[in-house]
Amino acid sequence: MSNVLEVNRLVKRYGDKIALENVTFSVKSGSCFGLLGPNGAGKSTTMKIITSIIEANEGTAAVFGKDIRKEADAIRRQVGYVPQDITLYEKLSARDNLTFFGELYGVRGKELKTRIDEVLKQVGLSERGDDAISTFSGGMKRRINIAAALLHKPKLVILDEPTVGIDPQSRNHIFQMIRELKASGVSMIYSTHYMEEVEALCDDIAIIDHGKVIVQGSLDHLLGTYATQAIYMEAEGLTQAPALPGVNKAYADGKGWVLECSNVLETMGGASRILEERGLPVKSLEIMRPSLESVFLKLTGTTLRD
Repeated sequence: MSNVLEVNRLVKRYGDKIALENVTFSVKSGSCFGLLGPNGAGKSTTMKIITSIIEANEGTAAVFGKDIRKEADAIRRQVGYVPQDITLYEKLSARDNLTFFGELYGVRGKELKTRIDEVLKQVGLSERGDDAISTFSGGMKRRINIAAALLHKPKLVILDEPTVGIDPQSRNHIFQMIRELKASGVSMIYSTHYMEEVEALCDDIAIIDHGKVIVQGSLDHLLGTYATQAIYMEAEGLTQAPALPGVNKAYADGKGWVLECSNVLETMGGASRILEERGLPVKSLEIMRPSLESVFLKLTGTTLRD
């Protein structure tokens, strides 16, 4: 599978502050690539460099084989960028906003009218096309923001925190839209600090923190390599975690206990025997699914900052 994007050792400085330090990653054709990290990690800066909004101090990036410094105009015709901030005119209708952005992308006339109808349907807002943006909910504004980036049928779509502050209905619609775009062959970069979104949508991931890529790879690879193995046990009368061999850490979680361990099957068996010996009625005894939260914690020593 070829790469639609190659980022190599990007550096961005603002005075004495280093926003990006040797950021390197690649995005495969037809995939959804997750750029995961806390606020202020460098995700938005990376997106803006790729889309030629700002320039890097050092390093290179190529989109569809084109250098972002030398062929920025050609790249923009193939890339749709959804910024973190909503960039819509409140007093104008959704349709008028889309007309404005479509013309910026070079789409005009009958083709633009057709594309506006198509993207409004795509984001589930066909019936609200003539309404002023000021009457829309936050989630609806986010969806129109995405629609604006799709008008010129881009081959690569970059979404920077597209679900911040939105309602569950809009989030689900955005998720479904991303899956449909991917199925049609569109490549995507999905930047977020919500780990569960990356797990649901992305094939490959780069975790970025303090301007550096800590690790990257497929979701399965990262979970298999770095995620902590653990079991969850809950039983009536179980007031503290049992001492079992191979358990590295135990802590309370709700009404039960999490046991981080080196071998989940052995720990599960030991926990089962102790509960049986003590005659404690079992409410839950299960292997916990590996998560990106545990990967981030293991690699950085902290939970993901919001």
